[in-house]
Amino acid sequence: MIIHTGEKPFSCSICNKNFTRKSDLTSHIRIHTGEKPFSCSICNKNFTRKSDLTSHIRIHTGEKPFECLSCGKSFTNKSNLDKHIRVHTGEKPFECLSCGKSFTQKSNLDTHIRIHAVEKPFSCNICNNKFNQKGNLTSHMRIHTGVKPFACLTCGKSFTVKSHLDRHITIHTGVKPFKCPSCGKSFTSESDLNKHIRVHTGEKPFQCVSCGKSFTNKSNLDTHIRVHTGEKPFECLYCGKSFTNKSNLDTHIRVHTGVKPFKCPSCEKSFTSKSDLNKHIRVHTGEKPFECLSCGKSFTNKFNLDKHIRVHTGEKPFECLSCGKSFTNKFNLDRHITIHSGVKPFKCPSCGKSFTSKSDLNKHIRVHTGEKPFSCTMCNSTFTQKSSLTSHMRIHTGVKPFE
Repeated sequence: MIIHTGEKPFSCSICNKNFTRKSDLTSHIRIHTGEKPFSCSICNKNFTRKSDLTSHIRIHTGEKPFECLSCGKSFTNKSNLDKHIRVHTGEKPFECLSCGKSFTQKSNLDTHIRIHAVEKPFSCNICNNKFNQKGNLTSHMRIHTGVKPFACLTCGKSFTVKSHLDRHITIHTGVKPFKCPSCGKSFTSESDLNKHIRVHTGEKPFQCVSCGKSFTNKSNLDTHIRVHTGEKPFECLYCGKSFTNKSNLDTHIRVHTGVKPFKCPSCEKSFTSKSDLNKHIRVHTGEKPFECLSCGKSFTNKFNLDKHIRVHTGEKPFECLSCGKSFTNKFNLDRHITIHSGVKPFKCPSCGKSFTSKSDLNKHIRVHTGEKPFSCTMCNSTFTQKSSLTSHMRIHTGVKPFE
């Protein structure tokens, strides 16, 4: 009858939280006392409740008795099955009272609420980084300890968090169970699907408290915040250069190692990053998905669109600290700075000549290789530089821009 009446007659003497059953109160008190009387006979891990021990043992036995009737996926406990079922039903029963956003799980709501409170109660005792979840702190600590407890049984690669292992396993299985209802694109994880869906909805729920700029996912917000703080925690062990995020560091390291793991299926040209490969592929497809709203001109990537927009706005946000000259993009500023410093960090491996930018080095290398990657679509003449091709095209088009 207590379930129907809502009565909670069992009260915790420490924190005054109330419960409908005495057994629930007994389990709760162990949070305060730290008592964990239920021990796993296989790995000796201890638990406050017998039900938690029962679920844990299934990690060792591999048993997953709770099966989803919609897709057949199985789970070790009923609560995880209940959460999963909401992927199919779309139900989001946990609503934020501050902004009205709803979530499939209470834990996700609790994490979200900290965005409003800007609360990060879990602090690293080594580097003082703060986190809004204890699990994130636990994962972060492995950066310092080097522990990677989650190993792939197929190839032996290890990971610091289980979600990274789960995502990695799909490389071997090829399974992408999470499908976008708008465009049909499939993903290996629910979090990747949720990020993708925001492409369709335009939702940017993660807002910077310093400048108000919003982002589709939290990792992009965290990276952006470092623009304000100046923090660059990821340092290259080869040259000491620092970066705001690990992916940029990983891409940079390939400059030193020469590794180019991303190969074009059309011409077999290789690239250090997947984003560079995607940009390159548009050379073959002719796709220019980024369009200027002012003049209608289209571009193969957003970076070039952003640079172009400044032609209309006149904005030059990148200023030289030595002479005050401003530039529309950081690349031009970096090149300009070498006038003051005299640094030419890019050296030709064939003749030793040095250059202020990697693009200038790449152009120069073609003198040695004889490569002419820019081809005219009308007469098949080839050129070492895109600017030379552009000038050549005017022979066919009759355009005379300099009058």
